[in-house]
Amino acid sequence: MIIQFSDLIESSPMSPGIYKMYDAEGTLLYIGKAKNIKARLRQYLDTSKLELHKQIMRTLVTNVTWETTKTESDALILEEQLIKTQKPKYNIMMRDGKMYPMLALTNSEFPRLLKFRGKISQKRDVFGPYPSVSALNETIKTIQKVCKLRTCTDTFMKNRTRPCLLYQIGRCSAPCVIHQTSYNENVQLARKILTGYSEPIIADLSEKMKKFSDNMDFESAAQMRDKIAALTHTSVRGIKNYTHQIGINWNESVNELEKWLGIKIDQACVFDNSHLFGKTPVGSMIVFGHDGFIKSNFRHFKLKDAARAGNDIAMMEEFITRAIAWDKDINLIIVDGGMAQWNIAHKTAPTTPILGVTKGLVRDGDEHFIIPNGKTERNIPKDSKLFLLLRAVRDEAHRFAISFHRAQYAKTMTASKLDDIEGIGPTRKRALLNHFGSVRQIADAELNALIHVPGLGKSAAEKIYSYFH
Repeated sequence: MIIQFSDLIESSPMSPGIYKMYDAEGTLLYIGKAKNIKARLRQYLDTSKLELHKQIMRTLVTNVTWETTKTESDALILEEQLIKTQKPKYNIMMRDGKMYPMLALTNSEFPRLLKFRGKISQKRDVFGPYPSVSALNETIKTIQKVCKLRTCTDTFMKNRTRPCLLYQIGRCSAPCVIHQTSYNENVQLARKILTGYSEPIIADLSEKMKKFSDNMDFESAAQMRDKIAALTHTSVRGIKNYTHQIGINWNESVNELEKWLGIKIDQACVFDNSHLFGKTPVGSMIVFGHDGFIKSNFRHFKLKDAARAGNDIAMMEEFITRAIAWDKDINLIIVDGGMAQWNIAHKTAPTTPILGVTKGLVRDGDEHFIIPNGKTERNIPKDSKLFLLLRAVRDEAHRFAISFHRAQYAKTMTASKLDDIEGIGPTRKRALLNHFGSVRQIADAELNALIHVPGLGKSAAEKIYSYFH
């Protein structure tokens, strides 16, 4: 029998005192104090509502003990004494404040992007934490490209007399010496990106790019294109998927899934789709078994039937059809979605058990499931190995689809009008841009001016002139 966290705390008292959490090897992870031990421990049941470090810790807990005291003040004194003498791993990490790097926007006239470890100050808007410094640096790089916010210290900024290198390479708007008209707007844009709203921003930038292009303002269109590329190439990395997968005992969790569904699982497949208003529609299939993810069997799909673009149900049908034609040894198909997704998967693969993972009203914490007989199951404990497994594989499929979609969409954004002209490759395009400075200037150029571009040639010049005129 697999013991759930709810079983560990079932007999906890409604009294003040301290509690201790241990991992499977008996290592003391954490000591806490509470006015009401039972009420405090129940707050650990829904991991989605915990702070990041406590989410990670909770996945490791296999035993909980407690000790009652007469008052809450006595509990506080006992907690301090025990932490000093027993040095639980997670108490030390949390007090040091060095567990994960974070990102902040300072509250100043021109807010600064700042990476730090340590205590959270009320003088900053804090984002994160991030799983690694490299993930944090990637995020800062994206924000710089899209929003052009400063990263320099206040002292450095006040002493500047001319823009620094970051301004020269397009990663800062140089508020140190250049009058700003939209810096605050870019700060708000950065906050949206950092809190996960990049897809609506990409859609808005795409509309602006199209308008600039229609008005022959190719320089402004190119700026929008570069911002979109930065957002699509570099997913601003949260840590949600990372935390969901920590602590999963794959063999035990898949055993539990097998018992629940009454099937044998060698490999289960999870499907998800991604598109932006029907553009660059793609799908993903991730595969897992008793030993974890089977990454050699992961697959990306580009939609072949363009008529299905933007229709999640029709796209799912094509991707599942192609997947089962490729590999008939699939024991379980899991789809991200409700009854419509479950129905199309069942219709497409009628001999394979189908499990639907639905979002409910709140994505992380309100998931429920459509089991192979078509009935809805809502009573799986949120702290169970089964629930955490299904949420983790759903999120991995989503991540895999989104990353592929962003890469494909970015490719469509990097093309300019010059790419549509036959015979104009990277070398000639570079020569044209170096000579004229922008696509708009190339479009306005006379034939004689085009002919004199070094390395272009008369034939290519005539093609370009004919294309724009």
